[in-house]
Amino acid sequence: MPAFKGNRHHDIAASLSTIPTGTPVSQVARRLLDLFTDGTIEPGTRLPAERQLSTVLGVGRSAVREALAALEILGVVDVRPGSGTYLRGSASDLLPETLRWGLLIGERNTESLLELRSGLEIFVARLAASRATDKQLAALRGHVTGMREALAAGDLATFSEHDGAFHRELGLAAANPMLLDQLQVVRSLLQVYADRAVQNHEAAARAAEEHEAVLDAVVAREPGAAAAAMADHMVTAEARLREAAGRA
Repeated sequence: MPAFKGNRHHDIAASLSTIPTGTPVSQVARRLLDLFTDGTIEPGTRLPAERQLSTVLGVGRSAVREALAALEILGVVDVRPGSGTYLRGSASDLLPETLRWGLLIGERNTESLLELRSGLEIFVARLAASRATDKQLAALRGHVTGMREALAAGDLATFSEHDGAFHRELGLAAANPMLLDQLQVVRSLLQVYADRAVQNHEAAARAAEEHEAVLDAVVAREPGAAAAAMADHMVTAEARLREAAGRA
């Protein structure tokens, strides 16, 4: 079978190697992403046909088809019916999607996700303390007030809604889209546990106090204090998430 040549005469098929039998679709996507982000393939390059990719990778065509479909959803490739599949962006364009994809398809180790979330949330608080707009500060205050009101009413569901909204608003205030994107992915992977984390009034009351401490530091424009307050919050938040994960 003749090798496929890309726009820069880069032999895409020859750059791939066989994937172990039984490897899931995610590994096919990973192998393709590794190739797409090494800087040797120009945007707009047409990829080899599914049949050739399946032969080179040593997997079924269905695995290749599903991997390409996933990469299309993520905006990495462009599938044009009757024409072929094309690489959509440059290596630098694809990097954010690669990071996002890696988190989504990687092994979901809860402990690692908790550590990653903690580091990201702390950095977000630090940035927000120096970048938050007056409108964002008002929104953060509103969510803390909402948490207090929900706590007084014994409404833990509404409390959790304001809790999540506070963190999302803080992320927007950090004004770093790539950081926010990764944090949203981590949060979504932990959401199944987060929904069960605050189960009693005592835990909610402590969480409300911790959010107020973060808010006070952000309003005071003190990045170090904001990071420290978020670090304190993450210690107890992680403990609650670990407990919820243990109940899952």
